[in-house]
Amino acid sequence: MVNSVPSLPQSHEKMVTVLSIDGGGIRGIIPGTSLAFLEYKLQELDGENARLANYFDVIAGTSTGGLVAAMITAPDKDNRPLYAAKDIVNFYLEHCPKIFPQKSSGLTAAAQNLIEALNGPKYDGKYLHSLVRQILGQTRLDKMLTNVVIPSFDIKLLQPTIFSTNNAKANALKNPLISDVCISTSAAPTYLPPYQFEVKDTKLGTSKVYNLIDGGVSANNPVSHLSEKFN
Repeated sequence: MVNSVPSLPQSHEKMVTVLSIDGGGIRGIIPGTSLAFLEYKLQELDGENARLANYFDVIAGTSTGGLVAAMITAPDKDNRPLYAAKDIVNFYLEHCPKIFPQKSSGLTAAAQNLIEALNGPKYDGKYLHSLVRQILGQTRLDKMLTNVVIPSFDIKLLQPTIFSTNNAKANALKNPLISDVCISTSAAPTYLPPYQFEVKDTKLGTSKVYNLIDGGVSANNPVSHLSEKFN
């Protein structure tokens, strides 16, 4: 059971616009291509500075979709989106071979997969973790340019953990670095290791430890956790 559904912003017209980005590892190239086209068409209407974060009340993403959601909503030094949608595909083409390096062996693919499954995650995640921390820096979830919703799954509590910008603004223990959220939602079982991090409330002197894996375990389509808000 989900503890709570992230709160959503109120619209003057009683309508909430939602952009949902599914997971899928390197298949993030597919939504990246679609989002680039969508942003291009918006720029035709409103000028070259138009960005997707300006048009959606909620941008939700699971797994690699969570990373895309963060890239297009995290602020740069000018409080503009860190990435334009057109840059996402090149990002994946450049970095995926290093995130998922291919190893050659004399074994059949099935035998190699079995051995790797028995030995733990196929990839150590070090390059991905370093890359995500580098591009997202010290930005926390409450600083995103629109409300971001990113599911993950807690392997100690055995239930989904849903991160949202609105909830982060209301509760310091739900306001981690967005890099930690992205690493967590991308930690696909058998491919990447689980991810643990701690969030502290310095005012109250309390803390919370998260033990998380890929949000796709509970919601590869991230808005499935928001459906009751639209019924």
